[in-house]
Amino acid sequence: MSVTIADIMGCLDEIAPFAMAESWDNVGLIVGDRSRAVKKILLGLDPTNALLEEAIACGADTVVTHHPAIFTPIPAIDTAEVSGRFLETALSGRVNVIACHTNFDAVCRGVNDALAELLELTDLEPLIPAEGGTGSNAGTGRIGRYAGARTQSSFCHRLLQVLDVPSVQVAGRLPASITTVALCGGSGSEFAETAYRRGADVYISAEIKHNVARWAEEAGFCIIDGTHYATEKPAVHLLAERLATYCTTHDWDLQVLETETEHHPFTAVDKNSYR
Repeated sequence: MSVTIADIMGCLDEIAPFAMAESWDNVGLIVGDRSRAVKKILLGLDPTNALLEEAIACGADTVVTHHPAIFTPIPAIDTAEVSGRFLETALSGRVNVIACHTNFDAVCRGVNDALAELLELTDLEPLIPAEGGTGSNAGTGRIGRYAGARTQSSFCHRLLQVLDVPSVQVAGRLPASITTVALCGGSGSEFAETAYRRGADVYISAEIKHNVARWAEEAGFCIIDGTHYATEKPAVHLLAERLATYCTTHDWDLQVLETETEHHPFTAVDKNSYR
């Protein structure tokens, strides 16, 4: 059967209801036409020109990203600028662009569950539960536990493996053993005290503010900044899986691909390299 952007929007709304997005967010169809037929979708975390080029190269007519291509109102489209070039390429190439942002953060089996499950946490529940009518286990962040305490060494080994980074920044005291872990994929500095009050041994998030890091240090609490990209990247695979399953269930003739070119925007520079 022929699948349209309207069908894809309906599918994504079932997976992560757009109504669950924060009021300040911009989710859903960013560029495109709801009546247009869809044959191949490429998923990525960020709406970059590189991702768009990858989509065109592999013949994808639709791109689904976590972060929105248009986040705040824009007064003009300057095609000499990065954002303007993205929109020009999408429009001229007839590539539809869809965003599932804070709705996929909050939903059960979304961004935070993807990270928590890779860390092998169980008994997951929202760090901050959603208010009414949004389904079981929906909300901001996750808090979970290990059946038996993990040593500092085994926990850090698993964390670095899951995040696929050479190191992380830690504020406060890293416990010798860890049982309860709170996390919030992406930018979650403001939820650190909630994690502390809820009894977490460590809190994993990104873009931790300086004053929050100082607070953790003096409170004897451990905050780990795993970077925005690394804490959210596992969600791309999860969304691709859920979308592909939906396609199979509904007998849609549609290819769902994950980006092969997207990478962490930061690289580490070691002082030992410049001796």
